[in-house]
Amino acid sequence: MNNKTLEQIRTELASVLTGQKFGKIFTLSRLTLAIDFRLNESLFLFISAESFEPRIYLIKRRLRDLEKQSGNPPSFVSFIRKRLANAVLQSIEKPENERILIFFFNAQTEICETEEYSLVAQLTGRSANLFLLDKNGFVLDKLRETFGEGQEIGGKYSAPFREIKRSEPPAVAGGLNSIFPQDDFQTLSEALDNFYLEKAAEKLFQNRAKSAESKLKQEITKREKLVKKLNQDLANHGAAEKWKRFGDLILANLADAVRIDDVVLVVDYFDENVPTIEIEIDENDSLTEAAEKFFRRYTKARNAKEEVSKRLAVLETEISNLKLKSEELNEAIEARDDDYLTEFLGVKIEKLPVKQRDKKTENFTGARRFVSSDDFEILVGKASKDNDFLTFRVAKSSDLWLHAADYPGSHVIIKNPNRKEIPQKTLLEAAQIAAFYSHAREQPKVAVHYTPKKFVNKPKGAALGLVSLSSFKTVLVEPQIGEAVINEK
Repeated sequence: MNNKTLEQIRTELASVLTGQKFGKIFTLSRLTLAIDFRLNESLFLFISAESFEPRIYLIKRRLRDLEKQSGNPPSFVSFIRKRLANAVLQSIEKPENERILIFFFNAQTEICETEEYSLVAQLTGRSANLFLLDKNGFVLDKLRETFGEGQEIGGKYSAPFREIKRSEPPAVAGGLNSIFPQDDFQTLSEALDNFYLEKAAEKLFQNRAKSAESKLKQEITKREKLVKKLNQDLANHGAAEKWKRFGDLILANLADAVRIDDVVLVVDYFDENVPTIEIEIDENDSLTEAAEKFFRRYTKARNAKEEVSKRLAVLETEISNLKLKSEELNEAIEARDDDYLTEFLGVKIEKLPVKQRDKKTENFTGARRFVSSDDFEILVGKASKDNDFLTFRVAKSSDLWLHAADYPGSHVIIKNPNRKEIPQKTLLEAAQIAAFYSHAREQPKVAVHYTPKKFVNKPKGAALGLVSLSSFKTVLVEPQIGEAVINEK
């Protein structure tokens, strides 16, 4: 956060937090806190002293979500909780040209005396930290270890040393020295919170995608190595027929074979030229024993060939299936299918509470758009990939999902952001559209399944567009885009 953005946030925080009491602290990570100032609309002060992304703003969260996410507090949190419990925030100041906010509190002691404290949010990159100061500005405690003048416990606080640049670059929209764009959000805090949540969600998605790709690659590599090893084992056993032939030749030449140490000379009756060939044997074995050894090697090589061939066939099938799965995974990653990744990785990962803007669906180009006669928005997927994105990325749990029964076709969503009861007329209009945009379009009547989106699931390994329903109802309609659908966007 740059100086201009931080000054804007200071103004916003001061207008909301001044005069409020310091309440519960939630430890979201080792260096990230959420503080309850007992505000309406579930607003909390969010502070992160992470060196790579220090930031501060208001967030809107459910209390139970923060309690669930909160971990064991560091000693600093326990320390400020004891000093600032029920303390009243008097003001918020920002030192000029410093990425620092200072919160001034008045707290009551056990004997009803007033103590003055200040909480310093130092959002300065690698030296980012939180400090609790006494009324004279001396450091009582700090969130993490930072060193230097004015940064030590017991010393008088001062901002960390930094090189002063001769000139600062001019402010440009979206530049390093400009205020963070608020866009269509009501407050700058909302814009910042949405930005960092989406960034964290994207990072989580990419990490999970890489993990899934790595897992699949390891499975393919493991099988390819096994194929190589089995082929090598097969080569080591040698050709089964060769050992049988040597055994037969030794037995056929028992009377005439010539031995020279570990070599026996025999006539090759299997060759039309009947040449004399050399066969290596153990010099301590008799000819009969040598022949028996070759027959045993023949049996072993033959059995190995049969067994290895079976295993190779299984491995080839598995590798082929894994490569197909790799293609599905690439499609799921491209379609941003979180549910597919969760099922693929075999673990349930709690999704980050990313705030979605209303215009997200407006920017989605993979859906046809209608408005019902009751003024409900109806979205219709165009292709299999679009169907998946529409159902699992755009639709909310309270939206109604529709699809023609037993026929391929578009996923249809009735948007219901206000969680109202969807009128029967809107349901029938959406069902007619679902039937129209399916392979049953030419049928006089078509059964259409409908259910709240929360009952729509993605089967493990299923192709794009394929879903399963844990509960649904069915309506029979005529495939059409009726007059009741007043316009298509």
